[in-house]
Amino acid sequence: MPDMLSKLPLLPDFKIRSRAGVVEFPVHHMRGGTSTGLVIWEPYAPPDMGLREELLRHLMGVPLVGERPGNRQIGGLGRGPATSNKVFFADMEFVDGAPRIVSTLAQLASYTSAIDWSVNCGNMSAALPFWALDTGLASCEGSGPWSIDIRNTNTGVITSARLQVRADATVAASEIPGVDGAFPGVDLFLHAPVGAKTGKLLPTGNVRDEVGGYTVSCVDVAVPMVIADARQFGKTAHEPIGELEADLRFMSELKRVWIEAGLRMALKTRDGALMAAEQLAKSETVPKVCIVGASQSGGHLSVRYFTPQTGHASLAVSGGCCLAAAALIPGTVAYDVAQRIPQVSARFEDCQVDIENPAGILTATIVARQAEHGMEIKSAAYRRSAQILLRGHVPLYRASAPLRSWLALGS
Repeated sequence: MPDMLSKLPLLPDFKIRSRAGVVEFPVHHMRGGTSTGLVIWEPYAPPDMGLREELLRHLMGVPLVGERPGNRQIGGLGRGPATSNKVFFADMEFVDGAPRIVSTLAQLASYTSAIDWSVNCGNMSAALPFWALDTGLASCEGSGPWSIDIRNTNTGVITSARLQVRADATVAASEIPGVDGAFPGVDLFLHAPVGAKTGKLLPTGNVRDEVGGYTVSCVDVAVPMVIADARQFGKTAHEPIGELEADLRFMSELKRVWIEAGLRMALKTRDGALMAAEQLAKSETVPKVCIVGASQSGGHLSVRYFTPQTGHASLAVSGGCCLAAAALIPGTVAYDVAQRIPQVSARFEDCQVDIENPAGILTATIVARQAEHGMEIKSAAYRRSAQILLRGHVPLYRASAPLRSWLALGS
């Protein structure tokens, strides 16, 4: 392991170490938007995927092998829902002399050892600029706006993060739905977000499809998503998420829809193979699925969002960007449900879409124009807040001999 791993620029003691015979691994435990998880410096992680995934299971407290329904993750830093089971591996690269964060997301689930490497997380991405500044891998001088790009290896999407730095070197705070209080804020701009997983704005080629007896729209902006009118299920998109999850018939029907829609969207695994129905049935990440309804609190439409196995307490920002884009496309389910939706002009302009969700209103801005062959999207933007919950070391009490051996090289 190279000498560079002995320390980070601002955190000289932040390194792999051993104490009382137990290897201890350094992590940042962070919140980004309405998600929580870990950020790990990429060079610290084993390059061998088997060891890397073992490390994640120890850190987050998921089963080391197979499945364990009902696991509460008492032995790790993960906490139940998908929104609290995220880990970013991050590092820096330079493009034309400018620093850029490189991120790779691992999505875990409480009950299984399986790890999904196929998607990004817009919420947790908000934590990455603060991680880079905290470690000293990036720096900002003076006051005013400070920006840094983030390249996500899972999807290839490049995001620009913009912070407002005050004269006292603190970052201007923002309040967002689902988080109590104001914390350091960041505006995130997704560049060329269309076709993140399928290469197409409309993966099936249609604005509407009949899937499993339901009319849906399949859209891929930042993330592939299946959008259905809540009324088809006898719902309103104003129900508490817990109430929807407790309706087993509804959840079963929703699952049947996302599996068939996923097949029609030709979704693929990270290695490029088409996902089979069995894989889609177990997927924790794709496709996202939501039901939409009329707004009640001044937004353009209301949503209840699923990731897909579980309901989201608010609305993932990547899903929010996708739904906002869908609401601007004439003929989609979202467009037909939305009220007072802005019309896309013939030149690129900001189109703001306000989406009501269980935590409040998420505002997404889509930079789009209406072209001869349909809508073109240049970027999508949203505002989040983030915080460092803690930085420190996690003892790996049950690490295998191969993992201990590899990590010992960095201690």
